[in-house]
Amino acid sequence: MILVLNGPNLNLLGTREPSVYGSDTLEDLESMCESWGADLGVTVTCRQSSHEGNLIDWIHEAKSAGFKGIVINPGALTHYSYALRDAIAGQSLPVVEVHISNVDARESWRHVSVTAGVCKGKISGLGFTGYKLAMEYLTDLLSAS
Repeated sequence: MILVLNGPNLNLLGTREPSVYGSDTLEDLESMCESWGADLGVTVTCRQSSHEGNLIDWIHEAKSAGFKGIVINPGALTHYSYALRDAIAGQSLPVVEVHISNVDARESWRHVSVTAGVCKGKISGLGFTGYKLAMEYLTDLLSAS
């Protein structure tokens, strides 16, 4: 089972800055993730919150809930949430950070991720496909263990 977490403002996909994030909605993304998971033979559960504490709680609970890996788009929390960083570091599941836009081609403050250093990897700028690649990576990693 893979847990897909989306952070602040990602509930506004489809209407928030479509020139940056596209016109597909969070619901579209979640359907795609579930479909990609089915193709990979894994169950995918998607959650979104604009509240840091909810994301942290879900990370803390993930292993005991039976998840084997996490895909996370922390949104703007990427750049300053040491609490989120510590939650990722403080648990044993592999985590892949994903960003829909190319954060390195945007404002300079977006170039720093405090969470990426405690993740297995980071995918940025590939749109929704980044989630698929993250799930493929986690599936390969987990099947090799």
